[in-house]
Amino acid sequence: MNEWKPTACILCECNCGIQILLGPDGRSFEKIRGDKLHPASAGYTCNKALQLDHYQNGRVGRVTAPLRRRADGEFEEIDWDTAISEITARLQEVGLRHGGESIFYYGGGGQGNHLGGAYAPATMAAFGMRYRSSALAQEKTGDFWVGARMFGYPMRADVEHAEVAFFVGKNPYQSHGFPRARTVLKEIARDPDRSMIVLDPVRTETAELADFHLQLRPGTDVYLLSAMAAIMVRDNLIDADWLGEHAEGVDEVLAVLRAVPIEKYCATADVDLDLVTAATRRLARAQSVAALEDLGVQMNRYSTVVSYVEKLVWLLTGNVAKPGTQYAFTGMAAIGHDRGHPAGEGPVSPVAGAPIISGLVPCNVITEEILTDHPARYRAMFIESSNPVHSLADSARMRAALRSLELVVVIDVAMTETAREADYVLPAATQFEKYEATFFNFDFPRNIFHLRHPVLPAPDGVLAEPEIHARLVEAAGVLTEDDYAPLRAALAQGREAFAMAFLGVLADPQRSKLAPVLLYRTLGPTLPGDAAAAALLWAAAYNCVRKFPDSVERAGYGTGLAAGERLFEAILAGEHGIVITEDDYEVTWNRLRGNKVRLVVPELLAVLAGLPDAEGESGEWPFVLSAGERRAFTANTIVRDPRWRKRDGGGTLRISLADAERLGLAPGDLVRVTTRRGSTEVPVEPTDRMRPGHLSLPNGFGLSVTGPDGVPVTTGVAPNELTEFDSRDEWVGTPWHKYVPARLDMVPV
Repeated sequence: MNEWKPTACILCECNCGIQILLGPDGRSFEKIRGDKLHPASAGYTCNKALQLDHYQNGRVGRVTAPLRRRADGEFEEIDWDTAISEITARLQEVGLRHGGESIFYYGGGGQGNHLGGAYAPATMAAFGMRYRSSALAQEKTGDFWVGARMFGYPMRADVEHAEVAFFVGKNPYQSHGFPRARTVLKEIARDPDRSMIVLDPVRTETAELADFHLQLRPGTDVYLLSAMAAIMVRDNLIDADWLGEHAEGVDEVLAVLRAVPIEKYCATADVDLDLVTAATRRLARAQSVAALEDLGVQMNRYSTVVSYVEKLVWLLTGNVAKPGTQYAFTGMAAIGHDRGHPAGEGPVSPVAGAPIISGLVPCNVITEEILTDHPARYRAMFIESSNPVHSLADSARMRAALRSLELVVVIDVAMTETAREADYVLPAATQFEKYEATFFNFDFPRNIFHLRHPVLPAPDGVLAEPEIHARLVEAAGVLTEDDYAPLRAALAQGREAFAMAFLGVLADPQRSKLAPVLLYRTLGPTLPGDAAAAALLWAAAYNCVRKFPDSVERAGYGTGLAAGERLFEAILAGEHGIVITEDDYEVTWNRLRGNKVRLVVPELLAVLAGLPDAEGESGEWPFVLSAGERRAFTANTIVRDPRWRKRDGGGTLRISLADAERLGLAPGDLVRVTTRRGSTEVPVEPTDRMRPGHLSLPNGFGLSVTGPDGVPVTTGVAPNELTEFDSRDEWVGTPWHKYVPARLDMVPV
């Protein structure tokens, strides 16, 4: 009899614990349920996780052998030794002629697919790669940069215990972002002593549960948030005592906010002044406010300035370091950390001179770094578990950029839109065929880490990413048995001796970059259950103890070297996930730079002080398109099989009832959407959720998969065929996918 196997959902950052029952064939997911033993999700799951068999076993164009592009443009299967040796030789050739920094690394794992990507720094070091990016650089880097300037440490929100939940451009009913999101939202909505405030142009599922839905004009968030902050100052709603004790730059910020034209900005956002005032007063009188922003503003106009003003709103009322407010979390990796260099002073990309935030080149300048005759341009790309042709702005330009490179190597499970542009495709195991984990560990006060064990074996011919990286590093000649032997000898004497020997590796700046593969080849084979990929977590556990000793001790692991070993062993054994740290809220102050918050970010405060009048509607482009809306049956593009969708299987264009009536459109009518970059035809869905002048297309569509007859089938519209690479935030380069000027034309029947 088959048994339920614990693992996790891979479709958003929460990675809720689930259990899977395999079918009689040993590969199909016969049943999926929430894992009640998971310490964060505790049995919760949304509808999307229940469709994960379509990820594992759907029509995805699975790659099961290394592929090489022939001279005629078609792919042929090759063996692993040939693939590794040829890729190594070609990477070294590019490095010899142009420098290793001309090889650009993109990816490193999607949602819940981080453990393999954590081995990539060794490959980057082996071939001299310097520049990298990932999807975070088209979403979160503005928030990272602002957080670094204001706090010196990334912050998150304790929504579950908040009196007021404040969502800015976020629909957690679909996007989640905190444990048990739908349950928590319903609990807040039912409680008369709690409230929810939502800023969103769309009447989302979250907005329907909210006490205050500020349904603003698309792209005017900065004006509305500025008005809210100004109302707090005007009406003396700020916590002056708290600010005096915990904040710097109070007077400068208050002076700017006193000059904000509140009525004008509310009119700009097209939200009733009385409603804005009521929502602001409710937020200000709350004992605790938890605020979360998301792609609705992070991929929109003024996105970095919005991240700044959003934080001012909850800082003015003292919502830090107490239950139900913002906190500074622990973790197994430094996700969201940045040095917070003033604009123009930090590292930049080699051609466009774009700021590198959290080590990531802005996604929207990648094609600029390639499609040029600049001597420092990128000449090759190494792409891992990512699909930038589909997921980044201006897909046509991205395809052109990849085709212009001397070499493109892709590691992935399926023949994605990006893999089709590669010179070599290396097949990886799925997230359920290998040891895997996510480093999005943001829970508080008890933080959770989950090492997921394989649910089923990988098919012959594919490898997990740690093995691929190890083979490339070894083929490059930078690690040999001579490097492994001393560590293996030390390990034979015990983990303590191994730790001392490994400290010698970390003391060498060059060899320390190769640490992931050194651990994989030495410690890895000794781990139970063929868990070699988890070897990297041994170092991560020790690092967690070093950075958060009191938090680890409070979680029950003791202190010193022994705590590192106990934490690592608990991670290996904890198939349902474990608590890695436990905190109290006040510890947040110890993690902030100087134990205070800095209200002034000079560059952004200057923008706030001089916001121009908002642009009016254009006659040529009368609509604003949101390119990539999360819906009940959309997810990231790792789920390529369209059959998983129980509703909206074709991916409709949502339009307001008023616009549909004005244009004479009925549900299902075909229209042509045109932007500055492209045009496509799509059926419409008139709905009262949308404002007039606002359109939305769902994310996750436009993927080509093999149909039943072997012919490729594309379902719906790929949003980034309509977006532009140079429509982006001026500070960190994040794209304006949620603000794409557009027009509609009827398609003749």
